[in-house]
Amino acid sequence: MNFLKALFGGKEKDTEEEKKQEQEKDFDVLKFDGVRALRSGEVAYAVRCFTHALDIKDDLETRDYLSQAYIRNDELLPAYEQLQKLAEAQPENEEIFLRMAQVAYMMEDYGALTDACEHALLINKDDPKALLLYARGCIGQGDEANAIAMLTKCISLTDAVSSDDSEAQSFVDEARLLRGQTLLKMENLQEAAEDAGLLLQRKPAVEDVLLLEARIATAQEDREKALIYYNKVVEANPFCVEAFRERSEVRRSLGDVAGAEEDLRAVLELDPHATQDSEDADGNALGTDIQRKVEQAYRNNNPFGLG
Repeated sequence: MNFLKALFGGKEKDTEEEKKQEQEKDFDVLKFDGVRALRSGEVAYAVRCFTHALDIKDDLETRDYLSQAYIRNDELLPAYEQLQKLAEAQPENEEIFLRMAQVAYMMEDYGALTDACEHALLINKDDPKALLLYARGCIGQGDEANAIAMLTKCISLTDAVSSDDSEAQSFVDEARLLRGQTLLKMENLQEAAEDAGLLLQRKPAVEDVLLLEARIATAQEDREKALIYYNKVVEANPFCVEAFRERSEVRRSLGDVAGAEEDLRAVLELDPHATQDSEDADGNALGTDIQRKVEQAYRNNNPFGLG
């Protein structure tokens, strides 16, 4: 019987089965080692493990782990490519598109960001996280009007939630801050001030909220009020270059030349690459460029801890 089994290919079949079992074992070991490495912070090793595991077998969970490893290793484009493959396999999984949007935002690829958000909103048109991310993409592309619409919808969807829902309230705060910054950029000072005022009631010590209020007051030429809030920003964060730079201009406009020059020196100490034109005695350099700073704020991490 064994002779016939060998003669008619039984041994070869057993060998193929053994190879398959060995590959399955190798895959499991690589995936397990990758997960362990990822959790212990050995990110580069995790990437190698997951990559080799996928060479053996295409597995969505392993691809998901690989995307996470790439993100943690600051390899954003490969992470995005892995998420694209996941999206192709699971086109109804909104979370994948939200993660794609976040990675695109970190890459400052605003076209990819809005595209991912559009897919997410097709799955769930009332997702505040998708709306908030979409607004960021619109701002990155210079489409402030559409950004305002997205942010307003995000706020309206979550503004009425219970105050005990901290995550929903954080979305409201983040959307309102971004809307206030955008309205300021659009020179719609009255509505920007309304958003800033509501934020101050809830987050009176958050640096970005105080900075928004200071910039609105500056744009309204209420320099005394602007100075009060720039002082509060510096108290909240004594390393905020923008606050020192912009407070210098306000102080000079109020006739406090010594204070203005002191702030400019602080700018140069905190940011050695700041333009040396700040040494001009008339204070015409290192002036307040609110629009540029607002645009930079869009690229900063949000202050309310949202993903």
